[in-house]
Amino acid sequence: MSHALNYPPLLMPAPDAAHYLGISPTTLRGLNIPRKMLGAKRLFDKRDLDAFANDLPYEGDKQEKVNSCDAAFGMASD
Repeated sequence: MSHALNYPPLLMPAPDAAHYLGISPTTLRGLNIPRKMLGAKRLFDKRDLDAFANDLPYEGDKQEKVNSCDAAFGMASD
């Protein structure tokens, strides 16, 4: 009998982790988020995903990294 979860599991494979963050699996692969090993499975820890998301700057923060394309077209915020 399968149970539908109303909350994310603690450990997630890449497609589920990407969905949790609201990004594509391709984008997830390019990020420096550590994975845990369970046998041959590589799983993302929900706490690491939360920490990554919490550390992202808010739009307009002075510490926000300037997108090189925005800078090239004079759209970077001061």
